[in-house]
Formats: sequence, C-alpha cells, structure tokens
Amino acid sequence: MNKKSLHALEFHKIREQLYPFASSALGRKRIDQLQPSTSLEEVTRWQEETDEGATVIRLKGNVPLQGIHDIMPHAKRASIGGMLSAMELKEIASTIRTGRGLQKFIFEMVEEDADLPLLNEQMGSLYDLFDMEKLIANAIGDHGEVLDSASEKLRTLRNQLRTNEARVREKLESMIRSSSAQTMLSDSIITIRNDRFVIPVKQEYKGVYGGIIHDQSSSGQTLFIEPQAIVALNNSLQEIRANEQQEIERILIQLSATVGEYTTELLHNLAILEQMDFIFSKARYASSIKAAKPSLNAEGRMKLNKARHPLIDPKQVVANDIEIGQEFSAIVITGPNTGGKTVALKTVGLCTLMAQAGLQIPTLDGSEICIFDKIFADIGDEQSIEQSLSTFSSHMTNTVKILKEADENCLVLFDEIGAGTDPTEGAALAIAILNDLKMRGVTTMATTHYSEIKLYALSTEGVENASCEFDVESLRPTYRLLIG
Repeated sequence: MNKKSLHALEFHKIREQLYPFASSALGRKRIDQLQPSTSLEEVTRWQEETDEGATVIRLKGNVPLQGIHDIMPHAKRASIGGMLSAMELKEIASTIRTGRGLQKFIFEMVEEDADLPLLNEQMGSLYDLFDMEKLIANAIGDHGEVLDSASEKLRTLRNQLRTNEARVREKLESMIRSSSAQTMLSDSIITIRNDRFVIPVKQEYKGVYGGIIHDQSSSGQTLFIEPQAIVALNNSLQEIRANEQQEIERILIQLSATVGEYTTELLHNLAILEQMDFIFSKARYASSIKAAKPSLNAEGRMKLNKARHPLIDPKQVVANDIEIGQEFSAIVITGPNTGGKTVALKTVGLCTLMAQAGLQIPTLDGSEICIFDKIFADIGDEQSIEQSLSTFSSHMTNTVKILKEADENCLVLFDEIGAGTDPTEGAALAIAILNDLKMRGVTTMATTHYSEIKLYALSTEGVENASCEFDVESLRPTYRLLIG
C-alpha cells in the first residue's frame, strides 16, 4: 500500500486510537504492525475474526486477557540453557494461566451456541501446559519470590535461618536492655550492616563489646559494632544464607530447563494469545466508534451507509451516504471552502484502508467495500521548499506517479484537482487527468471549484457530480454530501 497515501489519509492515527484497547504489550506490538492487505481472502478472514471478537464483546462485555506477558525472550533464553529469574518464570506461568482461562471462556461461549468458529479453532490449537504452570506456581510466589515449598531443602534452610536469627536477636535484645546499655548505646535498636546484625555504640565505648566494627555514622560519634558474643552466630547465619542462595539457583535452573524443553509449545501459545489480544482490540475499538462489518468485493463497488470520519468528534461529525462503482466509477465533488469536501474524500479513503486492515468501519450495517490493490491520495498542501517545488508542481509530480501506476484495481482521491495554476489551464488539465483515469476504469473521487469540471461530469457517462450542501438561509455549510 502507498505509504504517502497512508500518511495523507492519517491511517497512523487509527493505530493510535487502537492502542488503549490492547491488554498487553504484545497486542500493542501487533497494532504497530497493522497494515491494509490487498488479498480479498485474507481481508475476509480478518473481518470475520473481528466480527467474532465483536460478538464476544457484545455478549460478555469483557474478555479475560489480563496476565499476558511477552515471554518470547525468556523462552528463547531457556532453550539455550540460560537461567531465568523468578519474576521471568512467574510471567511465563501467568501467560500460560491466561491462555488456559481464555480457552475455557471461548469454549463455554461456543457451548452456549455462540457462533465463533475462527476463535474456537485458534483456542483449540493451544498446547496444554498446565503441569508447567503448576510446577512454577508451587515454587514462585505472586511477587516473584521463591517459596519455601519450592524444595524440602529450601524449607529446612529457611527454618534454620529463622531459628538462628531469633537467637541472634534474643542475645542482642538482652544486651541493649541492660542498664549499662542506656549509657553506651546511641539508640536501643538492632540494625543490619553487611548482612550482619549490629548495635549502635557510642565512639567512646567501642572497646566494651569487642567484636567487629562494620560502619559509623556520618558524624563519627556512633559505631555499628557486631559484638564478639554473636560473631559465631552471625557466621552461621551467613553460611545458611549462602546455602539458601545456592538452593534457589538450583531451583531456578531446574525450572528454566523445564521451560526450555517446551519452548516451541510456549511460543506457539504466545502467538495465539498475541492474535487474540489484537482481535479483541479491534473489536473493542469497533464498539467504541459504533462500527459495522462491511461486505467485501473485488469489482470496484463501494456503498457506505451513513459513513462517519473516524477521527472527527462523534458529537460533531456528519454522516453521509456515499456510493460509487455501480453506475459510475468517478465522482466530482463541489462545494464551499471548509464545506466538507476533503472530509468526504478522506472518509472514503480511510474507511477503505480500515476495512482492508480487518477493522470494522464507522458506517451503518449493509455497507460494502471494494478491496483495492492500491489507494492513491493527493490531498493537502504538497509544497516542498527543499526541492524548490511550488504547490502546483508538487501536486503534478504526485499526479504523474499516480497516472503511471493506477489501474482498474486502484482507488484514486484528488483534493482540488488542477488547482494552483491558471484556472482555464488547470480545469483543462484536470479534465484530461479524470478522462484518462475513467478510460482505464480507475475508481476516482475528486474535489474541485472549477465549473468546467462540473460540466464535464454532467456530460460524461460514468462520471457523477456531487456537492457539499450549503444552507442558503444561515449561509453555513451543512457538511452533507449530495450525490447526483
């Protein structure tokens, strides 16, 4: 699809509107890649998927997609023998659990006679990884911590750790509660420095408790001392902590190895969940703009019932019926400045792009869209200072490219065709361009102020006039498009 036209029609803003409806980074990544397709078969499937998603949203209101994470880097690292962190393993379990929950959700809807063949097919292809999810859940907590239940050895070590810590605290508590401690200590608290329990001793009493000095206050008046009486206990604690860390690493390596064995299945499930998030993003977006599924063809027919420009405030936008491709393949739109001519062009272009990207379109039911191979849009001020091109020259450069590439499977949109030069010459040039495209069977829409082009449309078979209505009494445009 023509990048220049995608930009001119502001397709990127449709992507931006889609973002908030994604439930995960994976869904947002797919939205970034959203592009119209030129395959009728592919677009038909996309539209059916979006429609099934819309059915789910309509019947259930919400979909259980929270908990999906981009676990591709985790799975790939595990497959080559890397050790995953506890948090990464938790994300893998969460993603598996979300997939299982979504599968159950869709299957139950199908059992309730919801017509969801495509979603049901995709959910049915998910691998059952419940055993891995359970294995990780038994070892990793909700906050990414390794649980005591991960292994019997870890449970034993942590019990020892708690017992020894209690002994150290008990011994230090007796020290700081003694009558002499009130004089010698800066504060009656037990604290930790370098992973060892210490007490805050005034500088002048540093020799009373013996042991090891680990730190001092910023003023130098307080020393954090590990009394000689608990050095051995602290040493024992350090040894247990080291053993605990070794056991945690062993557990993480073991779980990572299990993940590595199922990398293919994990990545398959992840791709399905990414697709599901993308489909339901499109469905929720369709619901938010009151969009409808169009019927599709490859014969150049377009019929938009009460079409609205999706980027204009819904409270202000004016809906229009637009039809082309049956009795005529070209429309010439006239009307006052700021009367809605350009909006009408962009509405047709953007609705076509949206439909070809698998999105429902902001129209009423019964609308029809043609799947075009290319869409060309010459819209806006194309003046280029860098290339020393005037507005007219730049439009002509663009028009030459369009005339070289356009055929009967293309849609061409011209805003103010032939403008920017002498009116007589501009009108003659515009008529020549429109006639050339008509002879080649190219579906064309153009806006103009030139009366000569209106007369051309009036007298030429296959070309139709249209106008943006103007209220003569209030002297204001109504933004309604009248064809014929």
